[in-house]
Amino acid sequence: MSTETMDVFHKKTAVTLFNGVWDLMEKETRSQQETDAMIHMAHASRYHWEQAGNALNLSRGEWQISRVYAILGRAEPALYHAHRNLEICLSNEIRDFDLAYAYEALARAYLTAGDGTKYSEYMETAILAAGQIDKEENRTLLENDLNQLKLHAAKLGW
Repeated sequence: MSTETMDVFHKKTAVTLFNGVWDLMEKETRSQQETDAMIHMAHASRYHWEQAGNALNLSRGEWQISRVYAILGRAEPALYHAHRNLEICLSNEIRDFDLAYAYEALARAYLTAGDGTKYSEYMETAILAAGQIDKEENRTLLENDLNQLKLHAAKLGW
């Protein structure tokens, strides 16, 4: 196969896997097999982006992996991938929506870990970053996610 053909394959596979993970993340309940598939598909999507994508794709892949683990209550991998996401954003000058979501991922991961201090730190940073998002639709999406995090934190008495 040519390099161009492989790039098309990797990109198409990454998108299909990413969207499949999104579908599973949105389910209220998942079977164990669906949970396993969600984890494996998120990592596989990120792998395929590494073969043929760019830094923005890698950042979004790390964000999705972190979100999957946060949904599952698995703090350590959620934190690892949230930090990787932020590192990719900062080292590649990725700003706006994606940088704000990198801070959201860290707030979510620290909430999952039960670290109220770090949660608050990254929540504040995410709120500030949300104000820098150009597109209102994207800003609203992030603000909705941040509001959900605040509700969850309030249930914990934070």
